[in-house]
Amino acid sequence: MVDHTISAASNSARPTKANVWQRFLSATEIDTRLMGMVIALLIIWVGFNLLSDGLFLTPRNLWNLSVQAASVSVMATGMVLVIVTRNIDLSVGSILGFVGMMMAVTQTKFLPVLLGYDHPLMWVLALAFGIVIGAAIGAFQGAIIAFLNVPSFIVTLGGLLVWRGCAWMVTSGATVAPMDTRFRLMGGGADGSIGAMASWVVGGIACVFIVLSILHSRKQRKRFGFPLKPVWAEYFMGVIGCGAVLGAIDVLNSYYMPVNLARKYAEANNIAWPDGGLDISLGIAIPVLIAVGIALVMNFLTNRTRFGRYVFAIGGNPEAAVLAGIKTRWVTVRIFALMGALCAIAAAISTARLNAATNAQGTLDELYTIAAAVIGGTSLAGGAGTIVGAILGAIVMQSLNSGMVLLGMDTPLQSIVIGIVLVVAVWLDTVYRARTR
Repeated sequence: MVDHTISAASNSARPTKANVWQRFLSATEIDTRLMGMVIALLIIWVGFNLLSDGLFLTPRNLWNLSVQAASVSVMATGMVLVIVTRNIDLSVGSILGFVGMMMAVTQTKFLPVLLGYDHPLMWVLALAFGIVIGAAIGAFQGAIIAFLNVPSFIVTLGGLLVWRGCAWMVTSGATVAPMDTRFRLMGGGADGSIGAMASWVVGGIACVFIVLSILHSRKQRKRFGFPLKPVWAEYFMGVIGCGAVLGAIDVLNSYYMPVNLARKYAEANNIAWPDGGLDISLGIAIPVLIAVGIALVMNFLTNRTRFGRYVFAIGGNPEAAVLAGIKTRWVTVRIFALMGALCAIAAAISTARLNAATNAQGTLDELYTIAAAVIGGTSLAGGAGTIVGAILGAIVMQSLNSGMVLLGMDTPLQSIVIGIVLVVAVWLDTVYRARTR
């Protein structure tokens, strides 16, 4: 009896590493699933960098990776809400292709007749027209799902075929190009970036936002009598958040314009061209800013509004949501309308980046969008998912694509790898949720 007491006292006096780690996670309130995704992403980056002889972790590749992930990231934020409510949308890639074609035709054939070429409002009207079309398509599909009780899998599978066919019929399969010069800025590139100075300004604003959000959260906790985080934990999260933002901007600013583009930029701005050339930083690409802005809006929508609470209530228990007075059918219509609008924004990014609209545009994007949401922790059983996780999932998917391209892997093999990753991600999600119950 005495020995047992002494042993217990010894264990309490010297806490194990596991207890220290658990106390750290409890104090900082870090989402272990998101932390696991970040660790997995870092492993993927380091692995591809070793296999590609250092080509992966270069400013150029990481800059391109951020631009390429933008359109899928935008759609993945909407797919979270769709899957949370126990639905699915297989038509997002086809909607992207159709809306992209409509926006391209609008600014190449119709608006020039009314406004003239290169009119300042052309890109605004084309984008607004595309968003209206995308939202209308999404609302139409959502109404069929909500009011006719047709499963979302069937409705959106039909939409995948219908809207892909409509995209072909608009121009009989012909490619439409070029886009309006201002519209092309949404696709990134040398002109579609904000430069080093503006990027640091954006980074500073982001850091101020992080600090203010931490202070606001602490104030709200104190106001409602919730337990407060330790002060050191608040400092830790602030330093990590600001460090990640500033580190990412430093990497993006380290990618310079190619020599030919830099020379044209210098000539256009009457800058003398020195013998050693000029290092002109591209900075943050505009499509990346769009994706980040959409993510912030969607995160606010899901966490701070009544609509967001309704979405998670429906996904958690649809019957209870109906009994609570939630108009579940109209919420479903709004979710799919929002998904369609996000597809239109993604279509604008994709069309602007290609400087053309093609019949194949958006092909298989539904796979990458759903995979991004699921890999990011959105449960196919409904009721759980995060916007931040979906963005990380999109980056993981694009990292895999980018790395396999650098290694020269064949396209069929790339599809095999993506499919395996998706299955493993769903399995890990099932295991994780079973252990947390």
